[in-house]
Amino acid sequence: MNSSQSGQATLCVPDLKGKVILITGGSTGIGAAAARAFGRNGAKVALNYNASGAEAERVSDGIKASGGEAVLIQGDVTQPDASARITAEAVRAFGRIDVLVNNAGALVRRTPVDQYTDEFVDAVLDLNVKQVVRFIRDVSIQMRKQGSGGSIINVSSIAARHGGGPGSVIYAAAKGFIATATRGWAKELVKDRIRVNAVSPGVIDTPFHERYSTAEQLAAMQATIPMNRIGTSEECVGAFLYLASEELSGYVTGQIMEVNGGQYMP
Repeated sequence: MNSSQSGQATLCVPDLKGKVILITGGSTGIGAAAARAFGRNGAKVALNYNASGAEAERVSDGIKASGGEAVLIQGDVTQPDASARITAEAVRAFGRIDVLVNNAGALVRRTPVDQYTDEFVDAVLDLNVKQVVRFIRDVSIQMRKQGSGGSIINVSSIAARHGGGPGSVIYAAAKGFIATATRGWAKELVKDRIRVNAVSPGVIDTPFHERYSTAEQLAAMQATIPMNRIGTSEECVGAFLYLASEELSGYVTGQIMEVNGGQYMP
């Protein structure tokens, strides 16, 4: 078993030391794993969370214990004024933002076509599309003011590639929006030396699947993965560190990095 499967990935990226990282939805799952990894690399992490306060506190404590700095910023990202406030609080705490990780998102619930309502569709788009657009706007404005470039890392999904599993089509389409918009934002913001990329996780063992997938559904998904196992949050960490680092990925923008055990090979 390698270090990423057994727990924390031991990756050292020196140019992340002292960088300010804003992560949305960072209290559990992939966001929490990325936050801890940035902390181990000496970064200053502004960690947004909504309802999972105790979990966020544990992530924050871990970041501080490993040599990083952390500030917790509570907020429901679906609220129209949340991105501006969260961005401002991160800047107030650390003076700048060097990296934005747009991690917040969820399926909301598995819903077949004949049960779609306007309220359901709006809820999925509010959580997976609209708030990402607002954070892109607000953080890119801040990065432009700083004048030193930056890195924005969105989170898409393998669902964007194959249309999603049962009842998750609207979520998959929302993640498809993120993948497409990532390429467009990369072209628009490159003149400001802001790189925009995305991480596209496959089937990862997180609270997402605990909430939305049955054991039978997970077994069916696993059967389609060449590595024949479900991934871990820690196995996504390397992609975030790589895309955040100017030293490692300074010539990389507009890319969707797949982390899926071979389930999808573009």
